[in-house]
Amino acid sequence: MRLTGDVSLDNNGGFVQIAFDLADGEVFDASGYTGIALNVLGNGETYDLRLRTDALTRPWQSFRTEFVAPDTWTTIELPFSVFEAHRTDATFDPARLRRIGILAIGREMQADIAVSDVRLTR
Repeated sequence: MRLTGDVSLDNNGGFVQIAFDLADGEVFDASGYTGIALNVLGNGETYDLRLRTDALTRPWQSFRTEFVAPDTWTTIELPFSVFEAHRTDATFDPARLRRIGILAIGREMQADIAVSDVRLTR
């Protein structure tokens, strides 16, 4: 999967995103895992990885962290403990995972990131 596009701050900002629902949009129990690993190839920019659970009811809510996508294929490992709640009082519960997304957001940039693998880690 590859995400490309221009992020502009015009009209109060913007973003580009790739995301996928787990378990056909139902809850996926990831409680037996400790984090997520991504195989990525990028342009040296910083991207967000965002997780959503069924505890989140608004589109702007998420559990998020940042990572840099280097210009060589690299495995990025992100433990669940580094994800921070955004605009929610909910606590991250991996047993309630529903969606994973990668975003270019928050600053003007040219997004260019390829992802060959997304997996849960122990």
